[in-house]
Amino acid sequence: MNIALPAEGTDLSPYLPDEHGLFFIYHFTAEGVRTRDLAQAHWTWRSYQITDLHARQEIGAEQALPAPARDAFLAPSHGCHIDYEDGWLYGDLPDLKHDFSEARGLVHFRFAFNDTMLIGARKQPLESVDAVRKVVENGSRKFRSPADLIEAVMGQSLDGMSVELGKLADTLDGIEDRVVRDAWHNERQALVEARRQLVVIHRQMATLTNLFRHLDHAHRDELPDPINDMAARLSHRAQTLYHDGEQLQARTRLLQDELMAKLTMQSNQLLYILSVMTAVLLPMTIISGLFGMNVGGLPLVDTPVGFWVVTAVSVAIAAATYLFVRRLGRGL
Repeated sequence: MNIALPAEGTDLSPYLPDEHGLFFIYHFTAEGVRTRDLAQAHWTWRSYQITDLHARQEIGAEQALPAPARDAFLAPSHGCHIDYEDGWLYGDLPDLKHDFSEARGLVHFRFAFNDTMLIGARKQPLESVDAVRKVVENGSRKFRSPADLIEAVMGQSLDGMSVELGKLADTLDGIEDRVVRDAWHNERQALVEARRQLVVIHRQMATLTNLFRHLDHAHRDELPDPINDMAARLSHRAQTLYHDGEQLQARTRLLQDELMAKLTMQSNQLLYILSVMTAVLLPMTIISGLFGMNVGGLPLVDTPVGFWVVTAVSVAIAAATYLFVRRLGRGL
């Protein structure tokens, strides 16, 4: 690669790329400690802005990358995948947007690494990548190989999704308490939003589980033991979160069913009240209609108490109708 990259000591912003589309570049010794001395560097981590034209040109010109890995980096699609080719493990895996991004949610982290180089690329600031970058800068953890760092990034991502699942579980607990207390009148939208987030996370966990299973089945004999062990650990964690997401989804469905049952019951009660009112008012409406006809021969027209007689008869019929309808309703 003929394009000159900035030295590791260059002060690059982790959120704004430089003229090469590069966010940062770190070098590590064989002991996993960050170093600024290129002579001591055992492996290197470079992070790019994937939408930057210069970054795409540099990745496309990186001869060390196998062609499938370069194509995966530069592909426009955002589907998750992971594969192994010529000593390089590469893929596109989900991560959480950083808190200061426009909207909280899942985005993608593209990577490729071998024994001596890790190349990462992203569109938005990612929570897990930034967390691992801070660990690298403060030296609180050693990364002896790119596989260790990728496992840390994915571990942070899975931790973040676990936290999101915990928040959703707390949300469902609150909704469930209010539904049980019949104080559920404003819970429908919150439940729909919680289920939408659960569907997104659960779908990604299912994808991750399938990807690691595919990696194990397709390249078991090719993968080095450290990568095999890393994939097994990440697969186990993804599968655990997948089952946690399944349980939360089952809870949301039960809560939605219970909420719909309560809404149906409320609607039935309102319909019952309307039916009773209609039945009670129907005889009075008929009587008032008959006596409202402008024809001769109407009874009680010349009687001083005719109005009160008709009123009493109407009330008596309405009361009898009400009692009949109530008894009929209890019988149902």
